[in-house]
Amino acid sequence: MDDKNCINLSETEWKSRLTPLEYSVLRKEGTERPGTSELNWEKRVGQYNCAGCNQPLFRSEHKYESGTGWPSFYDVIHENIGTKTDKKLFMTRTEYHCSCCKGHQGHVFKDGPAPTGLRYCNNGVALKFVPSQQT
Repeated sequence: MDDKNCINLSETEWKSRLTPLEYSVLRKEGTERPGTSELNWEKRVGQYNCAGCNQPLFRSEHKYESGTGWPSFYDVIHENIGTKTDKKLFMTRTEYHCSCCKGHQGHVFKDGPAPTGLRYCNNGVALKFVPSQQT
C-alpha cells in the first residue's frame, strides 16, 4: 500500500473502529493472552492482513507452529512492515508494526526455522485471515 491509501485516524476514530482488545494491541502495543487466537489453528492457503487497515502482512506458506501460543511466521511481506526497538520489559526486543496504519503486530525473535531463522510472533487479534480464492 502506498501512503495515499493508508488510513490516518484519530484515537476516537480508532476506538470506534476496533474492538477493545484490537485497540489495546494495535494502538497501545498490548498483548493478547497466549492460546486465545483462532488463527493459531488456521491451516488454509491465504494471507494475513492487518486488522487495522487490511494491508497484507504475511503469506500462509510462511506460517508455522512455534509452540508459543501466538500465530508465528518465519517471513513477512517486507515492504508492508516497519520495526522499532522496544526496551519495555527490561530487555531489548524488535517490535514490528504495519507500515500503513502503524498498528502494533508483535515482536521478531532470532529463534525461528530456516530459511530466515526468524520468528515473527504476532498477536492474532491484530490480523485478519483472507483465504485464497479457489478457481
